[in-house]
Amino acid sequence: MSLVVLAASVYLLITTAPRLGLDLRGGTQITLETKDSPTTVADATSTDRALEVLRKRVDALGVAEPLIARSGENRIIIELPGLQDPREAVEVIGRTAQLTFHQITPDGRQVPDESGSQIPIGPAAFTGEGVENATSSADPQSVGYQVNIDFNGTGARQWEDLTGQAACSPPGDPGRRIAIVLDDKVISSPQVDPSIQCDIGMIGNNTRITGQFGQEEARDLSVLISGGALPVPVEIIEQRTVGPTLGADAIDASAKAAVIGLALTALFLIVVYRVAGFLAVIALLGYAAVSYGALIAIGATLTLPGLAGFVLAIGMAVDASVLVFERAREERGATPARAVERGYAGAWTAIIDSNVTTLLAAGLLFALASGPVRGFGVTLSIGVLAALFATLVLGRVLLMLGLRERMGKATGLAHQGRVRLWVNRQDAGFLRKPARWLAGAFAAVAVALVGVVVIGPSLGLEFTGGRVLEYTTPGAVDVDRVRAEVAEAGFPRAVVQESGDNAVTVRTEPIDQAGADKVRAAVSEATGGAEQLRDEQIGPSLGDELRTKALIALGLAILAQLIYLAIRFNWRLGAATVVALVQDVLIVIGVFAWLGKPFDGVFLAALLTVIGYSVNDTVVVFDRVRELRGQNRKTPFSDVVGRAVLQTLPRTVNTGIGVLFVLGALLFLGDGSLADFALALLLGLITGTASTIVTAGPVAIVLDRKWPPPVKQAVKARPQAGDRTDGAVV
Repeated sequence: MSLVVLAASVYLLITTAPRLGLDLRGGTQITLETKDSPTTVADATSTDRALEVLRKRVDALGVAEPLIARSGENRIIIELPGLQDPREAVEVIGRTAQLTFHQITPDGRQVPDESGSQIPIGPAAFTGEGVENATSSADPQSVGYQVNIDFNGTGARQWEDLTGQAACSPPGDPGRRIAIVLDDKVISSPQVDPSIQCDIGMIGNNTRITGQFGQEEARDLSVLISGGALPVPVEIIEQRTVGPTLGADAIDASAKAAVIGLALTALFLIVVYRVAGFLAVIALLGYAAVSYGALIAIGATLTLPGLAGFVLAIGMAVDASVLVFERAREERGATPARAVERGYAGAWTAIIDSNVTTLLAAGLLFALASGPVRGFGVTLSIGVLAALFATLVLGRVLLMLGLRERMGKATGLAHQGRVRLWVNRQDAGFLRKPARWLAGAFAAVAVALVGVVVIGPSLGLEFTGGRVLEYTTPGAVDVDRVRAEVAEAGFPRAVVQESGDNAVTVRTEPIDQAGADKVRAAVSEATGGAEQLRDEQIGPSLGDELRTKALIALGLAILAQLIYLAIRFNWRLGAATVVALVQDVLIVIGVFAWLGKPFDGVFLAALLTVIGYSVNDTVVVFDRVRELRGQNRKTPFSDVVGRAVLQTLPRTVNTGIGVLFVLGALLFLGDGSLADFALALLLGLITGTASTIVTAGPVAIVLDRKWPPPVKQAVKARPQAGDRTDGAVV
């Protein structure tokens, strides 16, 4: 199995080029302008509604991590990463997509049907608002494709009424046909089946549109129907190919940081765990190949923050291997192979529980959110599944083949390690007074909230919008030099892109005219002169609907994790996990507010990663709590939690150091946005580890004291043949 998966991954890596985002490769930029319709004025409100419809269409086209923002009152800017031939996107994006359903009546207006023949259609019986979803599939009755339409409750009733009226005409009569019209053009006019009776109609919430569609035509039509109709017409006023938002220097620095961080992580594993660590490094390389190959296979677009998250996920995948190794070290006197088997047996539940909770969150983010949050859900899901394969399949195969009994202590699993020796000497009762620990946690959260309230978050372009300034230059543009000059002028987070021959675009936060003059002076200094072509205010790319969806998805993800943990552990431990998670999020947000760091899309991805790491760390400790409490119910629960924290501390320290190498390299060698990403994750690593001890454990102890679980009575089983009967519990 390992060889087959690895071979398929390597084949994809060799034969398929990755899709790079705007920040790495560039892409297509389309500017739309909304127009008044007979019933709707093209103002900011209607343009925002049109923007959300366009977002659904772009998501359905499969373009990952697009940027869609309102510019001024009635303009929309769409950036499509890696798309060099935008004709298909333009065709789908620019259509009004007004879908209506009509009965054919003798006194209706004449229009050509899909075959070109004239048919009289009556007024619209209902519109596309009655459609729930639309998909494309092969037409089983022809060589072409069809569009399948699912109606909502209202649409299903309207469809039943419309087909019931048409069924009153005899078979073969034109009046028995239904005209389905898109943007005043009949795309299908099927005849109601002869089995349908008059005034009864077709009962159900779906139908299909046929018409000898090609595969791409059927897909585009389903995208238009499911995306909904634009509230106002749109006109494409500009279309261009833009360069990457990040220069070669920033990309090179990030690549160096990734290589250095991973090399240090690998070296650390080998030093601490010797042969076992070396085999784990090989398994992690397999994880990198599998996860990257999977991203290529599904056509995911790779952006710089996405690559950073991918690199970080490799470091975090160390956790499962370290967990197994530390459990194996507890098996004193066992052969290396036997110790590894027991290590996997002991770590199995912790690995599964922590990964399942992460998958629950990732799945809900993918299903309910959109835009970059949905893309994060995809990347996270692939990373978790690849890590499970690398640890539970590939890593286990390598360890069982590589750890022979003759290796003895050279395996790295026979000695205890300094942290474990220190742990064995500590008193497990340090959590007997949980109120003291919770007081410290409360103080930390209070300080963080003061930063949020007093200083306030510094929202990035995705949340606030900003200003777009475009200039022509006397000669070719050196984007890196322009970016450096603009940063020196006081705009370090401005997005600078080449926008054609001898042209450059600068996108900044909202600035006044004095700020715009500084930007122009900086561009002139870098290019030898600059003439302004465009100066526009743009709206936020993370609009209200997108933010609402993200918050709903995040809330449901946390709720799903709480339910799962309540089932796997008990509700007290589940609630304690969520409390610690909330604390970690608030502290990271507060520190960023105090430091004046931007709250942008990169920070949002980092915050989602922090949530996953926080839950993972707490689940590992609570899994040990469940194991220890099951062994001895008479031990005070505070001592059980304390002992679990101490026993998992070697895993926590070693995993933290491994991740720290990657984050430190990204923090000190990466560019501005990537450094902020690493800083947020570094804060999450520290707070996530501390909150397990300071918050999750004490909260669980308090809840256990206030609502103690029922005591299970031991039941002596009837002795069977061969059982001991000398007083031992059978």
